[in-house]
Amino acid sequence: FYYLEYARVWIPDPEEVWKSAELLKDYKPGDKVLQLRLEEGKDLEYCLDPKTKELPPLRNPDILVGENDLTALSYLHEPAVLHNLKVRFIDSKLIYTYCGIVLVAINPYEQLPIYGEDIINAYSGQNMGDMDPHIFAVAEEAYKQMARDERNQSIIVSGESGAGKTVSAKYAMRYFATVSGSASEANVEEKVLASNPIMESIGNAKTTRNDNSSRFGKYIEIGFDKRYRIIGANMRTYLLEKSRVVFQAEEERNYHIFYQLCASAALPEFKTLRLGMKFTFIVLCDCRYKAASLSFLRISDSYQMGIFRILAGILHLGNVEFASRDSDSCTIPPKHEPLSIFCDLMGVEYEEMAHWLCHRKLATATETYIKPISKLHAINARDALAKHIYANLFNWIVDHVNKALHATVKQHSFIGVLDIYGFETFEINSFEQFCINYANEKLQQQFNMHVFKLEQEEYMKEQIPWTLIDFYDNQPCINLIEAKMGILDLLDEECKMPKGSDDTWAQKLYNTHLNKCALFEKPRLSNKAFIIKHFADKVEYQCEGFLEKNKDTVYEEQIKVLKSSKFKLLPELFQDEEKVLSPTSATPSGRVPLSRTAVKPAKARPGQASKEHKKTVGHQFRNSLHLLMETLNATTPHYVRCIKPNDFKFPFTFDEKRAVQQLRACGVLETIRISAAGFPSRWTYQEFFSRYRVLMKQRDVLSDRKQTCKNVLEKLILDKDKYQFGKTKIFFRAGQVAYLEKIRADKLRAACIRIQKTIRGWLMRKKYVRMRKAAITIQRYVRGYQARCYAKFLRRTRAAITIQKFQRMYVVRKRYQCMRAATIALQALLRGYMARNKYQMMLREHKSIIIQKHVRGWLARVHYRRTLKAIVYLQCCYRRMMAKRELKKLKIEARSVERYKKLHIGLENKIMQLQRKIDEQNKEYKSLLEKLSNLEITYSTETEKLRSDVERLRMSEEEAKNATNRVLSLQEEIAKLRKELCTQQTVSPSVFLVQTHACTSRMDALHETMEKKLVEETKQLELDLNDERLRYQNLLNEFSRLEERYDDLKDEMNLMVVSVKTSEKSKAVHKCRQELESENKKLKNELNELQKALTETRSPEVTAPGAPAYRVLLDQLTSVSEELEVRKEEVLILRSQLVSQKEAIQPKVNNSQQMQCVVKLHCITDLSTPSENWGCNFLSAFTQLLLNFFRLLESQLQSQKKSHENELESLRGEIQSLKEENNRQQQLLAQNLQLPPEARIEASLQHEITRLTNENLVREMVLQEQARGLTFFNYLMPLFFPFPPSLPEATQIIHCVMSSNYSVCFEERNSSRKRNLVRSQLANNWYSLFIAQHFCMKEG
Repeated sequence: FYYLEYARVWIPDPEEVWKSAELLKDYKPGDKVLQLRLEEGKDLEYCLDPKTKELPPLRNPDILVGENDLTALSYLHEPAVLHNLKVRFIDSKLIYTYCGIVLVAINPYEQLPIYGEDIINAYSGQNMGDMDPHIFAVAEEAYKQMARDERNQSIIVSGESGAGKTVSAKYAMRYFATVSGSASEANVEEKVLASNPIMESIGNAKTTRNDNSSRFGKYIEIGFDKRYRIIGANMRTYLLEKSRVVFQAEEERNYHIFYQLCASAALPEFKTLRLGMKFTFIVLCDCRYKAASLSFLRISDSYQMGIFRILAGILHLGNVEFASRDSDSCTIPPKHEPLSIFCDLMGVEYEEMAHWLCHRKLATATETYIKPISKLHAINARDALAKHIYANLFNWIVDHVNKALHATVKQHSFIGVLDIYGFETFEINSFEQFCINYANEKLQQQFNMHVFKLEQEEYMKEQIPWTLIDFYDNQPCINLIEAKMGILDLLDEECKMPKGSDDTWAQKLYNTHLNKCALFEKPRLSNKAFIIKHFADKVEYQCEGFLEKNKDTVYEEQIKVLKSSKFKLLPELFQDEEKVLSPTSATPSGRVPLSRTAVKPAKARPGQASKEHKKTVGHQFRNSLHLLMETLNATTPHYVRCIKPNDFKFPFTFDEKRAVQQLRACGVLETIRISAAGFPSRWTYQEFFSRYRVLMKQRDVLSDRKQTCKNVLEKLILDKDKYQFGKTKIFFRAGQVAYLEKIRADKLRAACIRIQKTIRGWLMRKKYVRMRKAAITIQRYVRGYQARCYAKFLRRTRAAITIQKFQRMYVVRKRYQCMRAATIALQALLRGYMARNKYQMMLREHKSIIIQKHVRGWLARVHYRRTLKAIVYLQCCYRRMMAKRELKKLKIEARSVERYKKLHIGLENKIMQLQRKIDEQNKEYKSLLEKLSNLEITYSTETEKLRSDVERLRMSEEEAKNATNRVLSLQEEIAKLRKELCTQQTVSPSVFLVQTHACTSRMDALHETMEKKLVEETKQLELDLNDERLRYQNLLNEFSRLEERYDDLKDEMNLMVVSVKTSEKSKAVHKCRQELESENKKLKNELNELQKALTETRSPEVTAPGAPAYRVLLDQLTSVSEELEVRKEEVLILRSQLVSQKEAIQPKVNNSQQMQCVVKLHCITDLSTPSENWGCNFLSAFTQLLLNFFRLLESQLQSQKKSHENELESLRGEIQSLKEENNRQQQLLAQNLQLPPEARIEASLQHEITRLTNENLVREMVLQEQARGLTFFNYLMPLFFPFPPSLPEATQIIHCVMSSNYSVCFEERNSSRKRNLVRSQLANNWYSLFIAQHFCMKEG
């Protein structure tokens, strides 16, 4: 069903692992080959596996590519996961992707700005799926689960060397330090971060795969108090790679601290270390070391200088050289500078150290021997001492870091961050790589146990429905390494042997495991190596050095010399060399109570120190791994899988082969399967009841907690597939616990708001009553004082008004009298002046009018003369132009009329010729009818004769057969009778009668068999008749095909006539007419041949005058003759119309219009043959249909324009609403970031519930509108289509028109005018379609 044309699939590719292709043809069951086209355009055939017949995996749609969570993909398989990671990493520059409960992190080999304070604040308080995948999201989820579930957490960072595990762990710790803060003023979170550069300096080194590879494993427990603030931390380390101190492979380096120390040799405080020379253990590089972190962790300056002295001493010890005395002894040159510097730095005696570097003490039961050692053994002892000093210094620094990070108050819970070496395989793999890969096997098994096996076992134990999933189990490989008689067991046993060697240990491995364990192999060309099939890859280990590294032998005399040092720090390094940690204690349910810490180091017993010291490195490492696994199993793990995109450390470069190897090894694909189908969250019934009691009403609480939880969950979560009820626990799908937490927070928030509302209302009412009483008292006194003041003001105002009245009256009267006198004097002077001016103005106006009269008359006369001249000139030009046009038109009309006459003469001749041809065809048709009737008469007589002869012959044949059979039977009976007469002479007449009766019965049976044969022969004849009928039908079909060919030729002739240029139309028409005449002759010949074939091949029964086939043929001939007569009449009508049109042509008809009329007349005369009249009617119907179609197109364009405008307006409204929503979201985000973490979580939950509620309301409205539209469409269907169409094409056209052009009309239900318009347009369409159908059916 899915493998159709254009479907995209993934096919294997040796270079790109998987390649995208497209199907060119549908896949059908049984096909062995798929036709594919690659993205680069190359076509290929993909052969399916004949055994499995497995189809290639399908590709996800483009809309799903780049998803944050791999479990959200439609098709979950390896190529989809690989492509999604590649798109996010290369195209989107995103290095983090979720895979269910696992975070996949791809190393970008580049610094990215995604780890700042603002990013940490953005992820703080958010759910894991609300924001983009990030290491901060995993850290926030662990922190939130620790606070919510009251259970310790672990973050397990795993991956290959160079995949970015250390950086991921560092950022996780930075997040905890930033979000939680410190519970005291000791700045514990800063100390936790300050420990990272110290540990990287003394424990990290450059390898061929990573410039900053961790050469030890560490598990950091960050402790929190009851308010979930950091109070301290503790660090545990695993298997420091001590051999790197004295040996580094090609293109690898020693630990960073040595290079940092040597690069700082020029500093004044480091001059006493004498670091200016060349050292054997390292190759110098440019780097600086900062001791600020050591000071911050409360390591004093003296201890810091002591650390640098010990490190410098290790470097100088590596330069100590030995000279051979003989094969069994060696010596150190006197006053050897490197050794003297080493002794000065370490504070030990030169003679003692030089002596014990070249000798060793052997103790027996009775006495002690001092034995010299060879140069090779001396060099090995020197290197072992250097490694031992560095390892003890490393442990001492770790202890002091733990002391600085130790919690001063009681620890409530912790979050552990595991950063341990990744899976390694080099050209030469030794004991260190074996231990590293063994640790990775244990971690992978823990991941499998947590994600796969424990999940399924938990579901089965709780008896909930679950399907078992097969997965890769690391236990066989772990058993091969650590089980009894395993590799480690055999190695420890060989170390205890007096003469044990690497070769004998290798032989023991071959004898024990070769051909017995599928995971153990032996190289072909080596007897000192073995191969183990790990979960990630096959690794070949060289046995050389395994015993020595496992023993970790250091001569006791050298240690005693160092312990006797005057240097204070050096003896401290060897006080407690081994510490034993107690196993992790956990409750049976897996939850650790908060009243105590889950993992604590136990104090070593007094008598165990010497015993522990004798344990091998492999045994100690195995015990530490068991403790680590117990710790991880007692916490809730969170997984971060780091992927190395390429081996060349190029930024944002993705190597598909390397990536898919790591994806297969780390179990990402299996995580996708089980995370999508499993139940990651689970609660006991009591825990669920205690947590979500606030969501239950009083009547819902029952004595049975299990039933109470079931009733509540059925109300809260409607989808029953989202949870399952086990025997003791409730299992939830991903995201359901967050949903319940959101409902709980809303319920608590509503209760808090109600309490606050009531208390605040009571307080405000009390305050209001008190304020109202005080305000009334104040108002009474104030209003009395204001009333008294107002009365006094009124009295004073009244007196002032009286005084002002008399004073103002006097002043105004005096002013009026002065102004009146001045005004009268001024008026007299002004009126005299104005009268004189008016007289002067009237005189000037009279004179100017006389001048204007004469000037305007002259200007008018000049303008009239110019205008008259221009008009006359324009009339001349226009009349000349019109005369030229008229002359040209007359010339064209003269030419066109002559041409028309010529064409008309030719047309009359052609019509007469066609009339004569029709008459000749009629005559031939009549003669053919007469011949046909004569043939039928003769044929009928002959057939009657033949039938009578056949019947007579049949009867004679049957009589002859019957006679012969009867003669034979009578002869046999006579012989029998003769025998019976001879034997029985005394037979009575009754017996003779019986025999005669038997003979008659036999005759009747023979008669019945003859009748059956006759019936069978008649059936055979009927079958032959049916065959002849079929042949006759085939001939009729051939005849109809020829007629259709004739019609096609006629249509082609019409198209050719229309498309040919005007100058060549007459030739093309004449040529087409000749072709039609030849085609007509061919049709006549074929008709004659058909008639001959009918007369020759028909059987008598079929072609008889009364037969059905004969009647059908006769009816067709009569219909053809009637059609010929009708078309003959139509030709005569066309001739009369042609004559009338020729007489009605006006002399001023345009030339182009005349040519079109001529072309139309040619077409009419050519189509006026007896078999072509239906084409004219069909053209008229088709023209009407095109007109209606154009009208529909116009209405459709208008409706589309209106709908486009409506959609534009709606989109503008949506853009405005989205802008408002965006502004509101930004305001909410800004408000949330200002709130504390608890209030921030509640605000985010409230905002999420509001958003979901709005979306549900919008979806309900959309569904209601769709239901309304569907109901109205069902209502309109019988109105627009009251009758079923007769043509399938008409039905399809009408449905297309309805669905595309009239959707706007359907939306306006109350618009009767538009409904009538649609109905009228549909009626026109039906009318045109039925006309076309009528003519098509009429012509077959």
